[in-house]
Amino acid sequence: MNNSRSRAQESRSAVERLYITMRHLFIRGGYKPLGLSGEAMINALQTLSPEIYGSINDSERVELDGLFYVFQRLPKGIEQCRYVRLISREGFEHSSFEVLVPPRRKRNSYRIDNEQMFIEMTRGRSDIYDILTHLTFMYIESEKIRRNSQDQKGRKTREWEMLEKVVQQEKAGEPFHMEVALTYLGTLLGRTYQETVEAARRFESDDNCNSLFHITYWLGRLSMDEAIHQIDREISFSSALREKVGHHAYGELWAAKIKTTIAENGWGKRPIHIVSANLHSFMNCLYAPAALKRGAKVAPFEELARELSMEESSAMRDKISQYALRNGMIQLDDTSGTNISVQLFDLTRIDPTTLHPDLRWDADYIQKKQPLLFVMDYAFGEQAYETLDELFKPMDTARGKEFLHIASINIMGKAGILEGEKGDIMVPTAHVFEGTADNYPLHNAFKKEDFEGHGLAVFEGPMITVMGTSLQNRDILSYFLHSSWKAVGLEMEGAHYQKAIQSASRIRGNIDRNVVLRYAYYASDNPLETGGTLASGSLGVEGVKPTYLITLKILNDILQPAGK
Repeated sequence: MNNSRSRAQESRSAVERLYITMRHLFIRGGYKPLGLSGEAMINALQTLSPEIYGSINDSERVELDGLFYVFQRLPKGIEQCRYVRLISREGFEHSSFEVLVPPRRKRNSYRIDNEQMFIEMTRGRSDIYDILTHLTFMYIESEKIRRNSQDQKGRKTREWEMLEKVVQQEKAGEPFHMEVALTYLGTLLGRTYQETVEAARRFESDDNCNSLFHITYWLGRLSMDEAIHQIDREISFSSALREKVGHHAYGELWAAKIKTTIAENGWGKRPIHIVSANLHSFMNCLYAPAALKRGAKVAPFEELARELSMEESSAMRDKISQYALRNGMIQLDDTSGTNISVQLFDLTRIDPTTLHPDLRWDADYIQKKQPLLFVMDYAFGEQAYETLDELFKPMDTARGKEFLHIASINIMGKAGILEGEKGDIMVPTAHVFEGTADNYPLHNAFKKEDFEGHGLAVFEGPMITVMGTSLQNRDILSYFLHSSWKAVGLEMEGAHYQKAIQSASRIRGNIDRNVVLRYAYYASDNPLETGGTLASGSLGVEGVKPTYLITLKILNDILQPAGK
């Protein structure tokens, strides 16, 4: 137990060193990843050895699952860029540069030239820490490729020379012997032939990633240029970015657009039910049966939800969206830079006879209260505080300050689970902010029994709000699970939401002190389970059941009087 505790303490110290170093480099304005400052980050990350980065400490074997995970979240082509510059929104959206947006992290990026990538950071410090961690891991793996590509005298190996030819042939569209090429690639990656084949297929199947041949070559080449020719790689931060971080510049614009829309529609006095979730499940629950003319034929709703989650169902999803826009939904696509789009639902405009029977609609209650459903896409880390804090502030009007009537705040999140499996449900009783003394006990209107009896395991207890999901290792997570914390899961936004809610309700008086809070998370991964981290792949259809179970529970609590 003592060894376990000391290892957990060592890991937490490594997390702290990593963040202190990143803050220092951000304030300084830039650094070289293989310089002294970059080495400090590399050492801290290797000491921590996060689960999601697998074999990061193996000096020869390149971590392929972790590499695929980060390349899904970095702009396409970044492996070719010697210079990476993190910027705020500085006008490049009006330039002729192609906008590159990674599907798993909504960031606008711009390839300035062959060697430089600009990446917009508009989602706060969490976004900056996240990308710096991914870049540090990428540079660690690039050093492994370089070492595997040179012999004991520092000369390029035959395998490297063959990879150069393959990359040239691939670029020119010329045929090459795939099995031979994969054999050479496996040597450079320090992996078996089968592992290399499987990884190459994963990269090939993702439109955001270049081929594994291309990525391996450019990571190794830039590493060689630095080691042999002293052509350093660099990461820098624009002065505008350093000025804006922490000042809610984007959250303020985001909230202002929403409040203006609410005022223009005359909804300022109506009870607003805020939901943080994806932008499809609530729309589907309210409109899919009517839009697709399914009526009560689909029971339970999960069957229709599974059908809508299939790739080939895009036409059906478009049909639902168009129907919703004609029947009470307003879509506010983000232009502020937060990358958080919003849907507003005027529930009085929905015909209850078109609803699925799983929805418990109280028509008299809806017409009397006239609730407004406000669904916002997922925030990222500290951005959760920025957006809600700005939204809760009163509007300045000719009649003075006017407050939104926030009736409830509902969080449906994805989280890592510490017991159980992917797709299981967690009901938090508190949010504990990792590495700080900030702990937020929570009066959650949801209870464990609300989700039991549906074939999913349900866990209730404190949840850890971490500074980065990619920085968690087995020792830290085991400590939170088995110590007196008895945590059930980890996520990135809970404490930040609670910080905004509690300061607005208990200190500033911007929202009702007794606002109803509903929190429920479904497990996107189990970082304590071998092969269960986010790097092992997305939740897929396993996520349909918990997503719609939580969605229906939130809706049914909103659509009828409390306690009914």
